[in-house]
Amino acid sequence: MVSSRWTPEQLKLGFHLYCQLPFGKLHSRNPEIIELARLIGRTPSAVAMKLVNFASLDPAITSSGRRGLGNASQADREVWNEFHTNWDGLVEQSASLRISLLGNDDVQESLITDALDVEQDFTGETRIAPARQRIKQSFFRRAVLSSYGEKCCVSGVSDRRFLVASHIVAWSEDESIRLHPGNGLCLSAIHDKAFDSHLFSLTDDYRVALSEQLKQTPDDFLRQIFWPVDGLQIRLPERFRPETEFLRRHRDRMLHQD
Repeated sequence: MVSSRWTPEQLKLGFHLYCQLPFGKLHSRNPEIIELARLIGRTPSAVAMKLVNFASLDPAITSSGRRGLGNASQADREVWNEFHTNWDGLVEQSASLRISLLGNDDVQESLITDALDVEQDFTGETRIAPARQRIKQSFFRRAVLSSYGEKCCVSGVSDRRFLVASHIVAWSEDESIRLHPGNGLCLSAIHDKAFDSHLFSLTDDYRVALSEQLKQTPDDFLRQIFWPVDGLQIRLPERFRPETEFLRRHRDRMLHQD
């Protein structure tokens, strides 16, 4: 019989998956929940219930009126708190646990469930095996895109071929928040390029703030794309809202650039 008490390892794998699934897909029919249940020897219903327990700890979820199951355990809270200060550790440990459970050192590629459509700047990541780097990129992309309903938070573009999980504080600038979903925005490729170049930023209340360079651009196409959204609030994610500290760092860079 499987113990009713979840092990720390099982909880970590559950939280890792919770971060990557939309709230509406936390149910026992989800193939990824079924796969994790098989891997850790629990039922899909038990895994789905645990993920909904994690949702009850998520301020972005509860502030919208959704409460999850509301009976998260102390162990659930410990995992939640641990990884909110160590996202890199979450991804590393979860990858190692899955490899251990699958019993095959060659399964790293099976952990990559989402192809990266748009090249991103990961120049700060050195001396890392390509498979591990891809695992980290995949986690960040899935966590950010699922939080925003796979739509650009500025334009509403929903074609995944044009969507980027954009870092607010660049990957190369701060190792501690590289994988923090609250350091991400779901943007179209053109909005990502402009944001990465500090041509626009966001205010603390999530409104678009154009740089002086963009306000004064003579380019008709850029005017059509960016001028209408100046001052408008972005589409907020269902969880992992952009951290205001990260937004201020990005906005300061834009203002000093102007």
